[in-house]
Amino acid sequence: MLLPIKHTLLAASLFASFGAALGQESVLNIYSARHYPTDEALYSNFTKSTGIKINRVDSDDAGILARLKAEGSASPADVILLVDAARLWRGEIDGLFQPTVSALLEKAIPPQLRGKPDSAGKSQWFGFSTRARVIVYDRAKVKKEDVATYEMLGDSRNKGRLCIRSGSHPYNLSLFGAVLEHIGEQQTETWLRGMVANLARAPKGGDTDQIRGVASGECGIAVTNTYYLARLMRSEATEDKAVMERVGVVFPNQSSWGTHVNIAGGAVARNAKNPANAIRFLEYLASPQAQDQFANGNNEWPTARGVVINNPALKAMAEGGFKSETVPVSVVGMNQVKVQQMLDRVGFK
Repeated sequence: MLLPIKHTLLAASLFASFGAALGQESVLNIYSARHYPTDEALYSNFTKSTGIKINRVDSDDAGILARLKAEGSASPADVILLVDAARLWRGEIDGLFQPTVSALLEKAIPPQLRGKPDSAGKSQWFGFSTRARVIVYDRAKVKKEDVATYEMLGDSRNKGRLCIRSGSHPYNLSLFGAVLEHIGEQQTETWLRGMVANLARAPKGGDTDQIRGVASGECGIAVTNTYYLARLMRSEATEDKAVMERVGVVFPNQSSWGTHVNIAGGAVARNAKNPANAIRFLEYLASPQAQDQFANGNNEWPTARGVVINNPALKAMAEGGFKSETVPVSVVGMNQVKVQQMLDRVGFK
């Protein structure tokens, strides 16, 4: 359930009453931007194995960060779950998280998938799953080589073909922020302007809508996160099977900097009232059981070292693996203000 910031005091009061009734040691308060039904198993399994009751407020990344700022030290939040690397970085630099001491997390999660360590070597957030931002195309009308790179999305050869969700959506802002680092400001603005010129329709809907637009013939090409594709690939519905027969998938820029990969992760809130339980939950998210749930429940790539991926759609989509970019999360985050200004100038809604 989405709760606006004006209900902060009510949420705090509810969480306080939960804590009083159950005892502080048995409670964990989570602010989550993960709106995936399959995640319910993550929460229920944690409670079953630990006895710790989870109270959860759902919102989007921006709403959660704004809520934390408004609540300050009165915030009941213990764990913050976000689905965009740049927003994780923003929470870190805004002082909304706290450094986490966990040998288990440091061993399980690779350095490039966690927050920048402080002078004591402690990180403030950890990535627990990733998703690649790929290009889909109409096999009947578009050549695969015409969408081999992100830059080709703005090329005139694809005029009238492109479908994409809002340019200001966090998934696109992070992609655009990464591209800015690769090709510079002038070329990025030219590229964004070219994408606007190539639109088959005004940006609308989510990633699944873009995939379906390609399959229906309204669009020739589209941009999507991989887990949306994997859902369709694993679906038994006749219409979903028809969609996947029509569209092809490209992991862009394999001959240059690699495909853009975003991170979903978690952190201990700065003013957590149950910090030990919070760390215990983050450690649980790095466990084989939880990592398997990320892979098979929501079709994301798990991040913990040594985890074997058994998801057939993920295997089929990226058979043999793929090259991913290595732009630091902090750079992507810092570039987003410039990107948004460019979007406004070129009319990318």
